[in-house]
Amino acid sequence: MTTRTRYGFAVAIACILLAARAGRAEPSLDGTGEATDRPIRSGRHLFERETFGGNGRTCGTCHLRATGTVSPADALASFAKDPHAPLFLADGSDDGQGNGVSRMLADATILVQVPLAPNVRLRSDPTASTVTLARGVPSVRNTPALDPVLMLDGREKDLMSQARDAALGHAAATAPPSAEELDRIARFERKLFSASSLLGLAKGRTALALPEGTTDAERRGRRFFEVRSDPADQKVGRCAFCHSGPLLNETDEFITVAPFGRGGRFQNVLVSELNDARNPVLDFEFTNPDGSTTLVRSPDPGRALITGDASDTAQSLNAFKIPILRGVRRTAPYFHDNSAKTLEDVVRHYKTFFEIVTAIHPPALILTEQDQADLVAFMKLL
Repeated sequence: MTTRTRYGFAVAIACILLAARAGRAEPSLDGTGEATDRPIRSGRHLFERETFGGNGRTCGTCHLRATGTVSPADALASFAKDPHAPLFLADGSDDGQGNGVSRMLADATILVQVPLAPNVRLRSDPTASTVTLARGVPSVRNTPALDPVLMLDGREKDLMSQARDAALGHAAATAPPSAEELDRIARFERKLFSASSLLGLAKGRTALALPEGTTDAERRGRRFFEVRSDPADQKVGRCAFCHSGPLLNETDEFITVAPFGRGGRFQNVLVSELNDARNPVLDFEFTNPDGSTTLVRSPDPGRALITGDASDTAQSLNAFKIPILRGVRRTAPYFHDNSAKTLEDVVRHYKTFFEIVTAIHPPALILTEQDQADLVAFMKLL
């Protein structure tokens, strides 16, 4: 597969950001207000303050209150305050050993050790059971409470295992959290929301309509997310193919390619193929059920590393979890490699994506400059 970032005035920008933020309080992730339940209060303390005897990181180091993730702007602000902050240690550094901060300041990605399925071999190190990849920090806004699929590749089975692995890995815990502590962290995370309108979803109510929009641009952008087709307008419902359901994070009935259909949660939108993040391209060898092998060249094969299936029918190669779009304006940067820093970057990527895929499967779909502006205008309503 083909391969296709560098910071300049970092400290100066960061100082400006810090000054701008100093006068306002960060909004709480807990949309229900200050928790009164003692275990949840304890979970909040564990999430935001507890290091478990590790390298100084807490869950809140990488999952900030305002966004649930960390952005290059956040990293710049942290660097201006303390160049040796826990964010820049270990897998937050350029080499994974605590040296260099350019990747974190430019892209806010960390080096993640991803397990390889038993039938997947890294050609540069055939004995390796994991591979180190640069990925963004998944936002915890909405996800723990409303989305059971955890991590960009879906590899964690539940919140407790995710919290344990993060403490042992990213935070290098020397006093691992107990089962009770993990339960309290999970309880607190389930209280995280980005909007009060989503509280009903957690209580079993699933009706949540798309915003109607008040401007012409917002209304034009809305049509891309309507779950319907229109032979006269190929742009209707195109984003809804993969952003349907109450949280706009699953495929709809118009995707008939196996294994999707209604409710698919992983999709390949050519982020690894285009590789705008310019991550190193690696060679992976997949052993198929019939004994044959498939060579995959990719900076990050995504879900396929977990499933071990690189076949076209599995649709897991270079596929990642479809993100929640509710509150998306607050959760930049975007894509698994943080290659899109803004919503404008996202729609520019999709312009290229549609040009490629509709050239193979007509009719062609071209996102004009107006379309891109309309999409951004609508997504800011979510």
